[in-house]
Amino acid sequence: MLHFDGIIKDCLEPRPASVPNRIKVPAGAWETHAHVIGAASNYPFVAGRHFNPPPASPSDFVAMLDSVGIQYGVVVQVSVHGTDNRLLVQALQAYPNRLCGVAVIDPAITDKEVATLKEAGVRGIRILDIVGGGVGLQNLEILADRCAEVGWHIQVATRGETYPKIVDRLLKLRAPFIIDHMGWCAAANGVDSLEFQTVLHIVRNSNCYVKLSGGFRLSAQPYPFRDVIPFAQALIAASPDRMVWGSDWPHVGLYDPAAVPDVGQILDGLADYAADAGQQHKIMVSNPARFYGAPVASSK
Repeated sequence: MLHFDGIIKDCLEPRPASVPNRIKVPAGAWETHAHVIGAASNYPFVAGRHFNPPPASPSDFVAMLDSVGIQYGVVVQVSVHGTDNRLLVQALQAYPNRLCGVAVIDPAITDKEVATLKEAGVRGIRILDIVGGGVGLQNLEILADRCAEVGWHIQVATRGETYPKIVDRLLKLRAPFIIDHMGWCAAANGVDSLEFQTVLHIVRNSNCYVKLSGGFRLSAQPYPFRDVIPFAQALIAASPDRMVWGSDWPHVGLYDPAAVPDVGQILDGLADYAADAGQQHKIMVSNPARFYGAPVASSK
């Protein structure tokens, strides 16, 4: 989990990705949760941020995808850049056949700004109330209505304990939605906790998707984060056709070198979530392709 003691700290660079050896990455595989980060001198950090991350360029991200054999990527706007989506747009424009995006927007965004984001390849927006820099749940319905109008989805990033409070709101949304990081439920609380059982209820009673990502943030254990495996397995059992995978590269908010994960090892962990190659193919290829669509920038 991300913890904030009031001091804005410099977080670590990502670890080089190793080649996965337990998973055979299929053609057309997707990485559905990663960030690009600009230097603060060119892309100012928001005042309410929780950390200072080092730059992580679009080319760095694509090089990481290449190193593990993944074809497509979803770039999610990083919290420290707030609603300044310039670098996100630049990433999508630089790699229109490989990347699509999830932006962070203000409810007062203009139609022209929405059109610019959509043309670049943005497919949805993120609601985030876990760290500073996000647009929070108070804007959920108004932004969901805006998304429904333009064919976007909502990515929900809130802590597990919040889900019992918002379950009815989520089930009434007009726009499609996807749950971030398996619901951000702390593994130490167990799969029988109210928070995780509520996430499962939402999955079973809606058409939402879930990102099988962020296990290293949820775990109370070191790699291979075995206490997270039952959560992923329960989500897959609840809806095998609506699960997708993400690495959360470049792993912001970490300060201990021993805690910085390796994308190749995270990818290998998918073998513990789903041992069947057919299910792995769904999670890495079929499901994300259905949800995000081919990552080609929209024409004018």
